[in-house]
Amino acid sequence: MPGISAFASVLHVLAAIVWVGGMFFAYMVLRPSLGVLEPPQRPRLWNTVFPRFFAWVWVAVIVLPATGYAMVFATFGGFADAGVHVHVMHALGWVMIALFVFLYAVPFRRFQQALAGGGEAAGHLTLIRRIVAVNLVLGPITSAVAAWGRFAA
Repeated sequence: MPGISAFASVLHVLAAIVWVGGMFFAYMVLRPSLGVLEPPQRPRLWNTVFPRFFAWVWVAVIVLPATGYAMVFATFGGFADAGVHVHVMHALGWVMIALFVFLYAVPFRRFQQALAGGGEAAGHLTLIRRIVAVNLVLGPITSAVAAWGRFAA
């Protein structure tokens, strides 16, 4: 079913671009630029950025596995005939998703609670930053595996 695989591939790539590109922008551009703000203003800015970005990440977290599985079954008939690169992408993708779900459920929620209660939010931002850094490494590795694997058979 080449039509399904082509459509799924386009959606898959777009979802990955949104997620990894958003992390790259936040980590490499926005975060260093926040030095112009006073320290108490930085968490408030992140509190407006995160919900908007995380909404898009949730879309990616749904689209990526759905389109990935669609491609695996439409193209290969399942995982048995898929290349090693597909298995590596599958594993890394679920690690990234698990890290994001943890980030959203624990440090992000605690960050929001701390801000709402007038507490200290910086420690929660540190953990969020570390998780994003890990995913920012895993995302391009996963993308490289995808690109390389298609031609390395």
